[in-house]
Amino acid sequence: MRVLITGAAGFIGAALADALLARGDAVIGVDDCNAYYDPQLKADRISRIEVQGGDFTFQKVNFADMAALGAALDGESFDAIVHLGAQAGVRYSIENPAAYVQSNVVGHANMLEIARHREVRHMVYASSSSVYGGNDKLPFSVDDRADHPVSLYAATKRADEMMSESYAHLYHIPLTGLRFFTVYGPWGRPDMAMWIFTKKILAGEPIPVFNKGEMWRDFTYIDDIVAGVVAALDNPPADDGNVKAGGSSKPHALYNIGNNRSEKLTRVIELLGEACGREVQIDWQPMQKGDVQRTYADIEAIERDLGYAPRTTIDEGVPRFVDWYRGYTGE
Repeated sequence: MRVLITGAAGFIGAALADALLARGDAVIGVDDCNAYYDPQLKADRISRIEVQGGDFTFQKVNFADMAALGAALDGESFDAIVHLGAQAGVRYSIENPAAYVQSNVVGHANMLEIARHREVRHMVYASSSSVYGGNDKLPFSVDDRADHPVSLYAATKRADEMMSESYAHLYHIPLTGLRFFTVYGPWGRPDMAMWIFTKKILAGEPIPVFNKGEMWRDFTYIDDIVAGVVAALDNPPADDGNVKAGGSSKPHALYNIGNNRSEKLTRVIELLGEACGREVQIDWQPMQKGDVQRTYADIEAIERDLGYAPRTTIDEGVPRFVDWYRGYTGE
């Protein structure tokens, strides 16, 4: 296949590009490489992809700018789209909501239009576990209601799902939304807890832990996430009248991608301390606005439909991240 990946300089996008190129697919990468976090890390991810070789082209463009996106893709052909680009971060959405509306809502609508007019065979897009809000029912199932987002980031991701449902109904474009659960691993993002904690532990600084440590997350290793994205990409939902995951008979599927384990944050901190070989100092903090206490993915639908099976425990994945972090930063 020839696959267009948005957010190709991002954490998941770059890892997916590596995987698709390794199996012989061609990849067109799109990313605006903005300064939400260090653009050098994004540039280094792209360099890593280019060193690998294969049929890879990269366009530095903002997919929320339809005119610029159309110009960048003029003359390019592709069979499928994996739309991973977005303004990420729950907490930053409280400070700068306009950035989320532009990137996550306008940008997603632009990609749906590209998919429609290019008549692609499938578009896979990134949603988020944050759409479940403060859901008390565990684990989170794709059949659960998701109409009480507690952050604007979550609201934009749920809006993406609803727009996709409409496009699948109106234009019969095969679409698959993936609700990612706390992705971590080598080449991860500096704004996420794994990176922040590791940096502070190695520097001998206290780490901020919210809700006094009463937090649980379904930590999912990057290789397991990529395996799920590839499985989804290779299996577009059919418009055959059969009810798909998420309760839709239209060519639109929704899946959780998680590790199917809800791990207490303090256990992850213990593993980070062991991997760093340092004593951990903790700065206990109250619950943050827009955050949720627990996430836990029910992955029955993606197991059944796509054969998805996460393999990496936090006992394996956390030390791998620390090893990569120390090699990359020299800390």
